Amino acid sequence: MADFKIPVDTRPDDQAAKRLGGPIHAERHIDIICVGAGASGLLMAYKLQRHFSNFTLTVFEKNPEVSGTWYENKYPGCACDVPSHNYTWSFEPKLDWSGVYSGSKEIYKYFETFSNKYGLRKYIKTEHIVTGAYWNKASGGYNVKVKDIKSNREFKQHCDIFINASGILNNWRWPAIPGLDKYKGELLHTANWDDSVDLKGKHIGLIGNGSSGIQVLPQVQTIASKVTNFIREPTWVSPVMGLEQHVFSEDEKKDFATKPGVLTEYRKGIERGLNGQFGIFLKDTKPNKDTHAYMLKQMKLKLGNKYLEEKLIPDWSVGCRRMTPGVNYLESLTKENVKVVYGEINEITDKGPLCEDNVEYPVDILICATGFDTTFKPRFPLIGPNGDNLQEIWGKEPESYWGMGAADFPNYMIFLGPNSPIGNGPVLSAIEAQADYMLKWIDRYQTYNINTFAPTHDAINDFIAHKDEFMKRSVWADPCRSWYKAGGPEGKITALWPGSTLHYIEALMDLRVEDWDVKYNGNRFAYLGNGYSRTELDPTADWGYYIRETDDDGPIARNKKLRLINKSGTIAVASTANFVFQTKEDSKSRAHL
Repeated sequence: MADFKIPVDTRPDDQAAKRLGGPIHAERHIDIICVGAGASGLLMAYKLQRHFSNFTLTVFEKNPEVSGTWYENKYPGCACDVPSHNYTWSFEPKLDWSGVYSGSKEIYKYFETFSNKYGLRKYIKTEHIVTGAYWNKASGGYNVKVKDIKSNREFKQHCDIFINASGILNNWRWPAIPGLDKYKGELLHTANWDDSVDLKGKHIGLIGNGSSGIQVLPQVQTIASKVTNFIREPTWVSPVMGLEQHVFSEDEKKDFATKPGVLTEYRKGIERGLNGQFGIFLKDTKPNKDTHAYMLKQMKLKLGNKYLEEKLIPDWSVGCRRMTPGVNYLESLTKENVKVVYGEINEITDKGPLCEDNVEYPVDILICATGFDTTFKPRFPLIGPNGDNLQEIWGKEPESYWGMGAADFPNYMIFLGPNSPIGNGPVLSAIEAQADYMLKWIDRYQTYNINTFAPTHDAINDFIAHKDEFMKRSVWADPCRSWYKAGGPEGKITALWPGSTLHYIEALMDLRVEDWDVKYNGNRFAYLGNGYSRTELDPTADWGYYIRETDDDGPIARNKKLRLINKSGTIAVASTANFVFQTKEDSKSRAHL
């Protein structure tokens, strides 16, 4: 065999590479601004830091601390309605949750610890509120107007890519009841709680029976002289959401921390159950019918009062409004010091609510558990290249691309935007999928010479048409009043994804570039650069990396690839069955490992 001489290294030096434009997929520097340092904003900062280089990130947070809604919400009983060990990032478990449903302070601590552990504070400017974002026609990207709350100074900062992680259950509001400003007692909102107000021995008025009201009542009932709960409509209160409340023992925490696989399998078991509940939300399915029968029986059992049963148990399907695990809520409604007033509040007098029964209900303290502005409109003017304001466009009905993008607003991405899976199953796993999808676009933008990218009108119109048709089969289409909808009980469902959370995760695994309007800086193939691969410019890389002894490639076909990812064939079918309908004893046995 003839001798073969290896050719000399002909790679250009750094200066030559720059003159020639760099190799294929050269990474240009990008400036990114993110609004909000809650869960989504912190995750984006973490993932950018972990996966990217040659970028600048600024996260503007209006609060003095990170963690968003979990920093803000401090009312008695405030907790997450998802089991604690599954209200964490998939890759970042917490070993020492106090109980199955942990309070807001503990959840806040989880996200604060996450921020500190990975050094994310260097990207975050707290007490800075974004007041506007305006497309820069000359250079592309957005000029973002920001107010420094401490100094009251306003300034502008430019970014190539603008990410809105301000959240959906974060912008609290007072109820639109006439005369609220006339009330002379102590006025509180659950999302703007004042710990200095003493509730002990007082007559408390509580407006609302949504998630916050359901959590507040059991806490204040035990210390108040009387509680009057003003409820304008029925709701399904879940006695069991897979697991009853349970406080973890020190032995359990020790097992979680020291026994390999124990915590992971516990978390997976709950996640499988949460992901197994989607059938509940489809009309006339067995899971829907079984859940309805089960919850009806449980609510009647816990209420034991014909009047309360008549007023509080809905005619519409289970799941039309968000189901909330009512730990001691239904029992609290039956206590001697609790009165339920059903119907509309016509106005608030200086003494308390005046209701449609023409009775005035004087109270010492009035708590508004009345929720948030869930219209999906940006909280600041967002002006696109055509001069349009997304606030106005989304004023009546928000229409997004898969909850993450808006037509005619390039380089703008949203966490938990319209029609995201926020009530379809585990939500933090959906946020992770959104972050990964955004990072794929950021990678393309950085390495493909892209100037702008935005979802097309055609893609959004087709998605909305599919979503609307799908929703006709869902319980969400029932005539209930819900923040899932725009325009009242009969309105379109604008908050939820047309499928399960697992369905959403699979949909987001790959970019559908064909759904996006992509424009380039000059020639779309300029990213090919100087003809060199990135491999050739790396002296430590193997220039023959594709030569091997066997075909060890992973699957290319989507379904085969998915079966590897989801570990198909490793789980017994029975292990996830009937998660919703566990007995109390079975729930406790799971909680006790």
